[in-house]
Amino acid sequence: MAGSSGTFNKREKEKKRLQKHEEKKIRKEERKANSSGGGLDSMMAYVDENGVITNTPPDPTKRKVVDAEEIELGIPRREKEEEAPDRTGRVDFFDTSKGFGFINEDSTRERYFVHISGMIDEVKEGDKVIFEIERGPKGLNAVRVRKG
Repeated sequence: MAGSSGTFNKREKEKKRLQKHEEKKIRKEERKANSSGGGLDSMMAYVDENGVITNTPPDPTKRKVVDAEEIELGIPRREKEEEAPDRTGRVDFFDTSKGFGFINEDSTRERYFVHISGMIDEVKEGDKVIFEIERGPKGLNAVRVRKG
């Protein structure tokens, strides 16, 4: 008798499986009947000239021609910068053993760091100098320093 109950369970499982299959088929038919259809066209979305999503295609008369050369990706092109004018100043402090010092600019009274590698001429404290400035890792530095 134990063997007959096993077959009964198999039959029940098979009936449930077939019933689920039929229910799924019916639901699929209902979806087809209720859908508006249209296929791909009903799923299309467009973006108008203001960036708003719409279901109508754009008006070809409002079309704008874009020159591909005008589009810049990344960093904008650098326009030619004017050459920074030479600045004048006086060496306020210079340590020859360590190879650095400071220059006070005449016009702005700013103080700039100078390293021996940024010098053209050999200078000492109190010398009048002509120099340019560049941004260094810790601020503005005097570079291309020469006696003035």
